[in-house]
Amino acid sequence: MAQPEETRSVQEHRTTTIEQGRFCLACCTCGWRGPARRARSLARTDAEGHLVNTPLA
Repeated sequence: MAQPEETRSVQEHRTTTIEQGRFCLACCTCGWRGPARRARSLARTDAEGHLVNTPLA
C-alpha cells in the first residue's frame, strides 16, 4: 500500500528593487534586504544572488 507523500509549506522568494533617494536596494518577500547601491544593475545582481543562494524553506 502506498504511503501518502509528506507535504510541506514552501516559501517562494520574490525580489524587487526599491529606490531611496540616490540609492537602490534589493528586497525579498522573506525579509532579506541587500546593501544600498548607486547602480540599479548592482541591486538587481544582489537580488539574483539571493535567489540562487537561498534554498526554499
